[in-house]
Amino acid sequence: MTASLPHQATPPDESRRPSENPRHKARRRALTLLIIGLLIGVPAGYLVISANQSRNSGKDKEAKYSATGLTPGWPSKVQRRLYRVAIPHPADYVASYETNNWKTSRLYVQFRTTPAGLDSYLGAMGVRREQLKQGDITVGARDRKVSGWNFTGPGPWAGLTHKQKNPAPTQDVVVNTSDPNYPMVYVVSRTVP
Repeated sequence: MTASLPHQATPPDESRRPSENPRHKARRRALTLLIIGLLIGVPAGYLVISANQSRNSGKDKEAKYSATGLTPGWPSKVQRRLYRVAIPHPADYVASYETNNWKTSRLYVQFRTTPAGLDSYLGAMGVRREQLKQGDITVGARDRKVSGWNFTGPGPWAGLTHKQKNPAPTQDVVVNTSDPNYPMVYVVSRTVP
C-alpha cells in the first residue's frame, strides 16, 4: 500500500498574479536608488569634507608658523618635558617654536634669565657653566634660518652641545652674556622619533 501525499497547492501561475502598477514600481525603484545613493554618498561626502578641512588646517598652521618662526610665550609643559628644556625662574623674553617631521623633531627656545637662572638651567641639563666654550656658536645654519636667530650682535657668545643617548634629546645651547646680569639663552633641542 502506498502512502499518498497530502494535496499540495501548486504555485499560482505568474500570468495569474495581479500585475504591479507601473507607477508604483517606478516609485519603489526611485526610492531604492535614493536610499542607496544616500547610504553611499553621505559618508563619502563627509570623508571628502573632513579630508579637505584637515589638509587646510595643516596648511594654515604651516603658513602661520613658517611666517612667524618663534612665537612669544612658554612652550607647553609637555614640550618642556619631552625636549628636556627646563626654563628657569625668573625668565623673560621667552619664545619657542616646534618643528616635526618623520626624521627629527626640534624645539627652539630662547629666554633671558639671571646668572643663577643660567646655572639652574645648565644644572638641570647635567652640565656646568664652565663647559660653555667661548666663541662657540653650536646652533647650525639650518636651525638659525628656521628660528631667525642671528648671533652677530655684541657678545661674548659661548656654546655647548649636550649629546645624549636616544630617546633623550640632544641640545645645542648658545649663551650671550653681553649683559652679564641678564644672559640670553638660545636652545635647540632635538629628538629622533
